[in-house]
Amino acid sequence: MKIAVANDHRGGKAIEQVKAIIAQLNHECLDFGSSIEGPVDYPDVAFQAAVAVSENKADRAILVCGTGIGMSIAANKVKGVRAALCYDELNAQISRQHNDANVLCLSGDLLGSSALRKIVETWLKTEFSGGRHQRRVEKITAIEEGQDPRTISD
Repeated sequence: MKIAVANDHRGGKAIEQVKAIIAQLNHECLDFGSSIEGPVDYPDVAFQAAVAVSENKADRAILVCGTGIGMSIAANKVKGVRAALCYDELNAQISRQHNDANVLCLSGDLLGSSALRKIVETWLKTEFSGGRHQRRVEKITAIEEGQDPRTISD
């Protein structure tokens, strides 16, 4: 898989670990992150990585800021993106199985190295379950299109 990554100034250390995990799992990394010392506005880098996913230039993306909240909000504004903020392995697994999340958002400040590794590995290895969850993802897409999701049925 091709994985886009991006970080702000508070996600710099964590994103280096994320990039190493991506390489260890034999995925390709597209880096939209920041390597500068000063403050970086997370919407700028989140947008670049999310657009890469939206335009099928990347299969998925992993974004890291201080809490992961800002990256999640920004990425979810891009059409076709389903960004999930995950703090543990179960969140990561469910975000993929049930929601077909294509962007993982992480906290650079609140996650330790071991937790970060488990979350990223789980998220990258977990596939979308489809089935009843497919209809729900289609409803999310309907909302993006300005439609009432209640009009979507089996």
